[in-house]
Amino acid sequence: MTFLTVSPNEEDQRKQNNVIRGVMDGKTNNTGAFTVTPNAATTVISDLRIGAGSVINVSPITAAAATEWASGSMYISSVGKQTFTVTHTNSATTGRDFTYAAQG
Repeated sequence: MTFLTVSPNEEDQRKQNNVIRGVMDGKTNNTGAFTVTPNAATTVISDLRIGAGSVINVSPITAAAATEWASGSMYISSVGKQTFTVTHTNSATTGRDFTYAAQG
């Protein structure tokens, strides 16, 4: 997916308006996806848009991921510059796929 951006000193009103319209339509360029690492207790996600103060919201997108999420053992254990870590069940189960949105 492609997102429109403008430089901090953009003077073209049309470009600015297009970006603002995109934001108002929910196109904020702050989402991603990951798959939980099988046979491990943590999964590290790298994303240039993540900062130490970011809030990460996660959603399961497969049945295996929904089961993992519902178990109550999965959580965001750390957030740092360009990365966050998810702690989860150490299981051989594959296909635990999630999407995320990062704010801040």
